[in-house]
Amino acid sequence: MSELPFWSQILILMFLLVLSAFFSISETSLMAVNRYRMRHLAESGNRGAKQVLALLKQTDKLLGTILLGNNVVNAALTALVTALAIKAFGNNDQVLALATTTAALLLIVFAELIPKVTGANKPDGIAMFASYILLIFVWLLRPFVFAINQIVSWMMALAKLELKTSKDEGLTREELRSAVLESAGFIPLHDRKILLNLLDLEELTVDDVMIPHGKIEYLDLEEDDEVLTQQIATSFHSRLLVCDKDLNSPIGILHVKRAISLILKNEFSKENILEILQPIHFIPLGAKLFTELKSFQNRAESISVIVDEYGEIQGIVTPQDIIEELVGEFKTTDPTSMNQKFLWDNSGEIVVDGLTPIRDLNKQLGINLPLDGPRTINGLLLETLQDLPQTNLSVKIGDVTAEILSVQGRLIKKIRIKKHAINKQVS
Repeated sequence: MSELPFWSQILILMFLLVLSAFFSISETSLMAVNRYRMRHLAESGNRGAKQVLALLKQTDKLLGTILLGNNVVNAALTALVTALAIKAFGNNDQVLALATTTAALLLIVFAELIPKVTGANKPDGIAMFASYILLIFVWLLRPFVFAINQIVSWMMALAKLELKTSKDEGLTREELRSAVLESAGFIPLHDRKILLNLLDLEELTVDDVMIPHGKIEYLDLEEDDEVLTQQIATSFHSRLLVCDKDLNSPIGILHVKRAISLILKNEFSKENILEILQPIHFIPLGAKLFTELKSFQNRAESISVIVDEYGEIQGIVTPQDIIEELVGEFKTTDPTSMNQKFLWDNSGEIVVDGLTPIRDLNKQLGINLPLDGPRTINGLLLETLQDLPQTNLSVKIGDVTAEILSVQGRLIKKIRIKKHAINKQVS
């Protein structure tokens, strides 16, 4: 080395510095690369992305190559700086200390700090570019890396430690949720909401989206034919639950179009209605929403009746209820529809029906009423009161106050919710 001209030694020094920087930037960019974006690019035919994925599948060989190459280059660079310093200033302790300090500064600034910061900021593009050169080093240093890995494996075996190759295990549900939430710059708000709702679907039950008992429209065969025909003709639903006397005595599901056909043919009668009824599909309270969605796909009927452990009807659910939980509510002209918008008035108050689902209130009003118990605001107030409801009674629940406006038996009909809790409490 001392026989080479000074300028050529400087060129070698710069080459070693660049090589060390290359190993550093390659390591950082490959470890920080977005593997899912790489997979997408690879499927689109991007050669660089394919090579990056191939390198990441053999992480032990990749890191072995980078670390071996980096350490050899750093050692050579330090030796060259020391040799140049001795040749220029003589061989003494001060010169050796100066040479070591200079080599360390060069490596830290130009071969570590700058490359690694750059690689962390733009990992994907740098990783694809670096993969072409790294493949050459992986092939050239393969025998040495193999020997080193064998020694490492042997030493870890003596220590009773298991060396596992890194595997891409995908994203967990919560990790995927975080990825969706952080993708604001790439996925529109509405699409993000749909993705988040889809992730929640498996955890939800039919209780969360059902039309509750008090909101179910049904035909009572105890009524006169004139009342029944009027109800059928003015119904906003394509199917109606048919009962005998009351809601807890269901008989079947009526297709409204078929009933209207009977009316037009002057063939309407309770006997004919019974002949065209479809069987009822019952599901238990607490059934998983995702399971019920798959059930709807496998059968023709599009209404499920939800019953509790005593067989009493608690509500009904349709495919539309489930789809609206995913994509948002559809506009409807049905005045009895549950799909209403809730907005605070100027004084921070709102009047709601007692059978309004708590989930809808939480979503649209930005409040945090508990969801681990009753599904409606009526049920929540009854559970909180543990007594018969009375009008003009206010209850503080979380960060809101609910005032009971009207009551019918044990059913709270109207409730005023206030943003800011008042001091009046239940005695």
